[in-house]
Amino acid sequence: MLRNINPLLSPDLLHILAAMGHGDDLVIADANYPGEQIARTNGCRYVRLDGILATDVLKAVLELMPLDDFVEDPAYVMEVVGDTAEIPPVVTEFQSVIKDAADNPADIASMNRFAFYERSQNAYAIVQTGERRLYGNIIVKKGVVRL
Repeated sequence: MLRNINPLLSPDLLHILAAMGHGDDLVIADANYPGEQIARTNGCRYVRLDGILATDVLKAVLELMPLDDFVEDPAYVMEVVGDTAEIPPVVTEFQSVIKDAADNPADIASMNRFAFYERSQNAYAIVQTGERRLYGNIIVKKGVVRL
């Protein structure tokens, strides 16, 4: 056990966050996401955080990891299939977390489901949460840690 580190961050996830480099993507996925299959197929790291909301994981991650400020869109969510203008409540909550917790707050961009899956294939790691709200998936790009 360590002090001043959110207990939602498992030892495996802490190792992943520390090992990631600038520009690496981290997928925080809901319970329906095919995270294990994508990770197994593409060789990226995979961590399960069952029973934990994706929004809580995002907040814990952003307490330690900066969002990339060298790219226009450091965070992506999946568009609602059949209604790309709809913004699910979980996405609104993701945006609030980024606004409140990120050292480089940015607007979340969106992409269609299959583009999201394709981008996930190149992620450094996938964190599968217990999030049950539909579209509770986000990709965040790690920024430079400045001292």
